[in-house]
Amino acid sequence: MPNASRRQLPLVLTTVAALLLSGCVGTRDQAGSAPSPSPSVTSADPAARAAELVGRLSDEDLVGQVLMPYAYGDSATRVSAGSAAGNRKLAGVDTPAEMVTRYRLGGLILVGFSADDPTGANQPTTNVDSPPQVRELTRGLQEANRTLAAGAAPLLIGIDQEFGVVTRISEGVTNLPSAMALGAAGEPSLTEAAWRAAGAELAALGVNVDFAPSADVLGADSKVIGSRSYGSDPKAAAAQVSAAVRGLQGAGVGATLKHFPGHGQTEADSHQELPVVTQDRGKLESNALPPFRAGIEAGAWLVMSGHLDVRAIDPGVPATFSRKLLVDVLRNQLNFTGVVVTDAMNMSAVTDQPTGQAVVRAINAGNDLVLMPPNVTEAYDGLLAALRDGSLPRSRLLEAVTRVLTLKFRLADRPTPGLETLNSPAHQEAARRVAAAAVTVLRGPCGPAPVTGPVTVTSSGGRDRTRKLLIEALTAAGVQVVPSGGTVVHLVGYGDGVADLRDDAEVTVGMDTPYLLGRAKSRVLLATYSSTPASMSALADVLAGRAKPTGRAPVAVSGLPRSTCPAA
Repeated sequence: MPNASRRQLPLVLTTVAALLLSGCVGTRDQAGSAPSPSPSVTSADPAARAAELVGRLSDEDLVGQVLMPYAYGDSATRVSAGSAAGNRKLAGVDTPAEMVTRYRLGGLILVGFSADDPTGANQPTTNVDSPPQVRELTRGLQEANRTLAAGAAPLLIGIDQEFGVVTRISEGVTNLPSAMALGAAGEPSLTEAAWRAAGAELAALGVNVDFAPSADVLGADSKVIGSRSYGSDPKAAAAQVSAAVRGLQGAGVGATLKHFPGHGQTEADSHQELPVVTQDRGKLESNALPPFRAGIEAGAWLVMSGHLDVRAIDPGVPATFSRKLLVDVLRNQLNFTGVVVTDAMNMSAVTDQPTGQAVVRAINAGNDLVLMPPNVTEAYDGLLAALRDGSLPRSRLLEAVTRVLTLKFRLADRPTPGLETLNSPAHQEAARRVAAAAVTVLRGPCGPAPVTGPVTVTSSGGRDRTRKLLIEALTAAGVQVVPSGGTVVHLVGYGDGVADLRDDAEVTVGMDTPYLLGRAKSRVLLATYSSTPASMSALADVLAGRAKPTGRAPVAVSGLPRSTCPAA
């Protein structure tokens, strides 16, 4: 009997034993290379399709299905010399397509970065130039996937498209305001509509998994989470998270609750170090977990484990490697049955050990998918060696692969919208409505225009594009804008501090978390929590007196109310 067939015998002890005994498993040829033809999967049930396919996969196929690395290059098969060199260092191949086929990958994440991105430290390249380029890239990746033994199920193609400061694709698509803006709007129906629009556009680009929404409840002035959170109230955040899940998955894109069990209570950044969560068990239950519970009840298909030291549950062990958190709490207490994916494994919080060892620990702890290992070859070889020496139980790997394939079959056979859906009027309207509902007045009048006469728009450094957007929107709203000498409207955003405020500003606008507004001296303080075109248009309508700022700050700001407008 060929070695590959002998390695599959322990499968009779697993949940797919019946499939093996019924003869639904293809055999290997004498060279041990490719599976022989097997009966096609006829069931419409994703779990049944996954169970049948798992029974036909070799060890090498199984190992590859739990890996979701990044790759260098903006094309699946044609890359620059620099990108080829990056891929060789990362995985010993030249192109993203070769990475998919050599390692029989379960998925690939598209990466990129922008200036105001707190996650930029672990984004060594970018796969994103334009919507047509992304669509061609994802098409090429799926073509490579179809050559695999697991190719009946689509490749998972993921992205961190949270909107706000973490936005991988911003040009040519509908840009939603940040999560905190949606929290300020406080209308889950608007959130669901906005995320359904965003999901449809991701699907048009060939992306089928979004690593959003953030389910982190903000309990600290966290620079890495900040406006990525819907706010500090667990119940309100839970409603927003549920709405985002329904919207994304209603458009056929898998939603991911992150960063389990909650990164919003820490000031440290897991890109740089291992944050410590010091809340006791009761506080975690009442404050951090409700949005995760709500997202799971809404049907979220993925949960991302955080690189977090949760002292009340498993002290000293990152949640990424903690069965107490991923099995006892997430699986058994919160009843999550979908895919658990690690946060990026190239982050400093978990790179203090060899890649092969780290990925095996992650799978053994209860993760089903390993995201962005720093070396793909070492990750693959480490998992394969651990499977064969028994340190990675076959039953655990089969469980993980079955969940991954079940997700893939959930996503299979869905029509791909055309690129004409991008930036459609209906999608723009969904973004506009939620941006308008988010604008908040924390100091100053609730009623008529807060400024009269000519206006001069200023900003902290590097915000020329945003300032231009506001000037254009003010002009369209009938407000006279002058280069200098007018009433000063000053914009501040992510990364700004007290030195970026202006004492002579009549109006100061916070375009990220509103905490800095507590130090501003302006007569009028407004918050948009975001700097998208829709947010700047909504701000212009308020400044022109055409709209009332109905939002309420979803976090407490020292010395300021949540809004000076009466609660509805």
